[in-house]
Amino acid sequence: MSWPGLQRELREEAAALEWRRQRELQRQSRIFNARVRTIGVDKDALDTQVKDRKIQEAAEKARNEELANEMKQNDKIMCMLEERQKNDIRNINKAITEFQKNFQKPETRREFDLSDPQALKKDKPARLSDDDPRCTVSGLQKFMGEDLNYNQRMKFQKEQLREWSLQQQRDWKNALADQKVADDLYDKNRIALDQKTMEQQRKEEENRRAVCAATKDFNRTQAAEIAERKKLEKYQKMKDDMDEISSLLQGDLLSENPEQAVSSFGRHRVITDRWKGMNQDQLMAIRYSQQQQVLEKLRLKEEERQRDAEWDRQSIQVARAQLVLERHQRRQNRERRQALDNINAELSQEQKSKNIYLKEEAYSNFPTSQYYAQFNTTSR
Repeated sequence: MSWPGLQRELREEAAALEWRRQRELQRQSRIFNARVRTIGVDKDALDTQVKDRKIQEAAEKARNEELANEMKQNDKIMCMLEERQKNDIRNINKAITEFQKNFQKPETRREFDLSDPQALKKDKPARLSDDDPRCTVSGLQKFMGEDLNYNQRMKFQKEQLREWSLQQQRDWKNALADQKVADDLYDKNRIALDQKTMEQQRKEEENRRAVCAATKDFNRTQAAEIAERKKLEKYQKMKDDMDEISSLLQGDLLSENPEQAVSSFGRHRVITDRWKGMNQDQLMAIRYSQQQQVLEKLRLKEEERQRDAEWDRQSIQVARAQLVLERHQRRQNRERRQALDNINAELSQEQKSKNIYLKEEAYSNFPTSQYYAQFNTTSR
C-alpha cells in the first residue's frame, strides 16, 4: 500500500472512531436522563393495526368455518357411502347364504352318504323286492330274467324325474322372485339415500351462499367506508391546495412586486427570498467571476495530475524498496527464530509464575468498592 493510501486509511479510521465516540456520548445522555428516555406511542397507528387485525381474524374465521362445514359434509358423505357398502355386503352375504341353503344342501353332495349320521337308519335290507337294483350278480340274490316289476319301476322313475323337474322349476322361479324383491328393495334404499344426500348438499350449498353473501356485504361496507374516507381526504386536500394557490396568486411573490425585495435596512440591501433578479452589471460581474473560477479549476486539475504522477512514481519506488526490504526481513527471520524460541520459553516460565501468583495471592482477595465503580459507565 502507498503512503498516501495509508494516510487516507488512517484518517478514515480516526473519523470512524470519533463518530462512534460521539454516538456513545449521545446515547449516554439519552439513557441516563429519565425525562428523555420516556418514549410515547402512536395511538392512531395502533388503533388502525387493531382494526386491520380484527378484519383479518374475521376473514380467517369465516374461512375456517367454511372449511369445517366442508369437512363435515365430506364426513357425512363418507358415512353414507360406508353404510351403503355395508348394506351391499350384508345383502350379498345374505343372498349367498340363501343360495347355499336352497341349492347347495349337504344332502345334495356326491359324497354325503360317506358322512351321513343317519346312514344306518336309512340303510335298507339286502333285498326289498325282486327288482331291487342293489342285488348284483355277486350277491347271488338276483339272477338274470327275474326283473318282474320292470314296468312299474320305469313308470315310477319317470314320475319321479318329472317331479324333480317341476320342483327345480318352482325353486328357480322362487329364487328369481326373491332376487327381484331384493333388487327392488335395494333400488328403493339407494334412491332414498341419494335423495337424503342431495338434500344435505342443498342445505350445505345454501349455508355456503349465506356465508358468502355475508362476507360480500361486510367487504362492500368496508369498501364504502374506505371510499368515503378517501373522498373526504381528497376533498380536504383539494380545498387546502386551492387555498394555497389562491394565497400564492394574490401574494407579492408571483405578482413580482419589486418593492417586496427592498430591505428595511436600506434600499441597497435586498431580501433574498423575495428578490427577483439582478441588473446587467451584476450579471457581467458574476460571469467574469465564473470564468476566473473555470481557469482556476483547470490550473488545479493540472497541478493534481502532476501530483498524482509524482505519487505514482514514488509508489513504484516504494514498492521496489519494500520488495528488497521483505527479502532482507526473510533472511533475518531465520536468524531470529532461535532467539524467539528462547524468549518464548522464558515467557512461558514467567506466565506459569504469574498464574501461580494470581491463583495463590491476587484472586484470594475480596473485591473492593473501586472494583464495582467501573461498571455502568457506558450505555452498552
